[in-house]
Amino acid sequence: MAIALVCSALLGILVFGLGLAVSLARMRTQRGAGYVSDPKDPLHKLVRAHGNTSEYAAMLAVLFLLVATQDPPPWALWSMMGATTSRYLLAFGLIVSPTLARPHPIRFVGALGTYVCGLALCAALLRAL
Repeated sequence: MAIALVCSALLGILVFGLGLAVSLARMRTQRGAGYVSDPKDPLHKLVRAHGNTSEYAAMLAVLFLLVATQDPPPWALWSMMGATTSRYLLAFGLIVSPTLARPHPIRFVGALGTYVCGLALCAALLRAL
């Protein structure tokens, strides 16, 4: 259960940390709402990193906690850690990418890891039936 709790907390830190970064960027640029639709704009990249993280973090945390209650096999615990790492990689890849208009390798690895680990966690939960 400890791995599930730590990974859930790390996802929460990522969501709230990115939210704070968006708020600070809005204050700095004096943009109270929205963002310039320029894929090179730093605020645009932060908003997308926060939005994308928010879309996945809650479901992953639920999966982590549910799977953890079912005496998970080691691969499921590794999937929790992999999913958490992947979410950090994806957010980092979005932020450091010169433009969101083109793929970035770190972003790709983060997205692929999220899908693979997320589906593995779904399988671990179904295995518990």
